[in-house]
Amino acid sequence: MFRIYLALASLTTAVMAVTQEDNSYQRELTGDYWLDGAHGELQKALENQNKGVAKNIILFIGDGMGPTSVTAGRILAGQLQGKKGEEFSLTFEKFPQTGLSKTYAVDQQVTDSAAAATAFLCGVKTNRDILGLNARAQFGNCSSTTGANVHSILRWATNAGKSTGIVTTTRITHATPAGAYAHSPDRDWESDRLIPSSEKQCKDIAYQLIKENSDINVILGGGRAYFYPENYTDPDPDPKFNTSEVSRTDGLNLIQEWEAEKKSKGVFVYNKQGLDKVDVSSTDYLLGLFTQDHMSFDVERNASKEPALHEMVEKAVRILQRNKNGFFLLVEGGRIDSAHHDTQPVKAIHDVVAMDKAVKMVLDLTDSSDTLTVVTADHSHVMSIAGYATRGNPIFALSDLDGVINTKRTLDHLPFTTLVYANGPGYKVPRPNITKVETGNVNYVSQSAVPMKSETHGGEDVAIYAHGPQSFLFAGVHEQSYIPVAMAYASCIGPYAKEESKLCARPAQNIPTIKNSSSRTSIPRQPYILLTYLSLIYITCHRLVL
Repeated sequence: MFRIYLALASLTTAVMAVTQEDNSYQRELTGDYWLDGAHGELQKALENQNKGVAKNIILFIGDGMGPTSVTAGRILAGQLQGKKGEEFSLTFEKFPQTGLSKTYAVDQQVTDSAAAATAFLCGVKTNRDILGLNARAQFGNCSSTTGANVHSILRWATNAGKSTGIVTTTRITHATPAGAYAHSPDRDWESDRLIPSSEKQCKDIAYQLIKENSDINVILGGGRAYFYPENYTDPDPDPKFNTSEVSRTDGLNLIQEWEAEKKSKGVFVYNKQGLDKVDVSSTDYLLGLFTQDHMSFDVERNASKEPALHEMVEKAVRILQRNKNGFFLLVEGGRIDSAHHDTQPVKAIHDVVAMDKAVKMVLDLTDSSDTLTVVTADHSHVMSIAGYATRGNPIFALSDLDGVINTKRTLDHLPFTTLVYANGPGYKVPRPNITKVETGNVNYVSQSAVPMKSETHGGEDVAIYAHGPQSFLFAGVHEQSYIPVAMAYASCIGPYAKEESKLCARPAQNIPTIKNSSSRTSIPRQPYILLTYLSLIYITCHRLVL
């Protein structure tokens, strides 16, 4: 009995030690630190067995957020909090279920965002640059789209009586958000001006959003210029943006068309002040287009004019969750990709951290007992984390070796940054000496091995992180097209609607829950908790004996 008491006392002391912040990191030198951490992860895994129905589905897409972007984002987020960084975890990295997604397109080893969006939103893989159509459709050929339309999980949710929303930091007509509502043989047909005269029988993407998808409740992002006719005066013009290249030639003011159709039920806003004033209790439809083109990188964002991603997400969730039938929300951290194409890692990785903040906002506003949250990427990029930098070395800095800038291992005896690219605009011969270059500057262009005007996507698998009802479905390696099918099954919509499939003839989970006061996460009370606790006691006793 004495040993049991001793074991409990030792276990309590160990748990308290783990939860206290120790800036010296000396505890990492002990084996117990890592074993105790593993046991904690095991307990969380055993507790998360939610097999109920997902009333709400929230899908986060980090555009271009491959594995190295996640790792760099984790380190940056930790370093911004004064930690070394490597040991930190992003919010979505704490989700109980993790899998991998194979991102290739029907016609390419390495996909683009349009084909990827069709896969993870419609459940159908297609060819590059094509949106909402199967692979029978030919790029740029409008006549080939007949009979090729495929529908997205957003449409399945609408048909099930749920509210729907799209939030992005790109143009709302860009590839990822457009995958939720558009059918186009060319992702670039965002305005009617951009469609060749020979293909005018196809409708442009902005038109499809406003005129053919008016039931979407929340639409927030950039790209106002694609909705206005030529010579229209924008309410907040950007002098650097040439509207004549994208403005509409059909004379339609699609924003006015939207306002006329919604009347008192809808609100249009174009800046942060307008968004802040939106009354979520009385607004059924919200259209917010905050820039003429893409929204700004988070690290360059004018906070008084442009809302942050997490601020848009908060407004969207508060509006959508008024529907007793639930909702589907697509959220994209879209500028990660843009920065990677320019080989500007500071901008890219700060946008990873900004998206993670939006994920935390969702967890604070929802309950995991009825909300399935999935975080993934459409594809990766060719950024790598190179060298043998010292633990805690700033992630945007030059790679060091034992605290000294690493030039011993490079054949040209020149330094390099931890984050580098396999190809892109940063290629120079001979390789310049960047010892005195401010590599942490937002506009720094990282070095690259192969000269290209724009850095390319990467073809490796990307991670899937899942939390909530049926999240265990995402464990393992899956085709990217599996993602919306699994989400639909979790929510009993689309091909798994209750009236159409016996697979969804299951009740919502009815297990007592423990509310976590620090977030809105609910933890099912399972017998596994007692089993894990006893296991920890046994392990502690075993250590005492030894």
